[in-house]
Amino acid sequence: MSGGEADVQSYTVRLELVDEPGELLRALEPIAANGGNLLSIFHERGNVTPRGRIPVEVDLEATEPQFDRIVDALRDAGVNVIQAGAERYSEELTVVLVGHLVETDLSDTLQRFQEHGGASVADISLSAPAGTEAPSSARLRLVAGEGRTADALATVRAVAAEKDLRVVEPLTEGSS
Repeated sequence: MSGGEADVQSYTVRLELVDEPGELLRALEPIAANGGNLLSIFHERGNVTPRGRIPVEVDLEATEPQFDRIVDALRDAGVNVIQAGAERYSEELTVVLVGHLVETDLSDTLQRFQEHGGASVADISLSAPAGTEAPSSARLRLVAGEGRTADALATVRAVAAEKDLRVVEPLTEGSS
């Protein structure tokens, strides 16, 4: 079936945006104009890239030709496209981190999970009742590529150990 619904795939585009009003909208316009269907947007306003920009991850559905036009249109609009490609996310896990999350750079922690563990942070809930100087906790919902859950969990453990954070891991099949 050429050109039909069967040709629609999920894609992820990672962008860097200037921290100015209207930049996110400017980045989304080429997606809509070229027939992309938005699935989710992860806008890390609290994190800054080495170039001083805001990282944004956009998950969308499109056919391959539409996606190619979307990426070209983003670049033509002056949007910095860091990565673009098909990614199939199929496995979720939820972990809780406890410790000095803010002091040990939470943005760096999340970025390392994504870069080295093959997982995207789909949702985060941070609790710091005693303020950012005291220990805090965060519930993270991670979405890993097919077959990458073990890698994602290993990365969470390694980064947490390096930063002296505790990990409350999900129960898995066969756990007691």
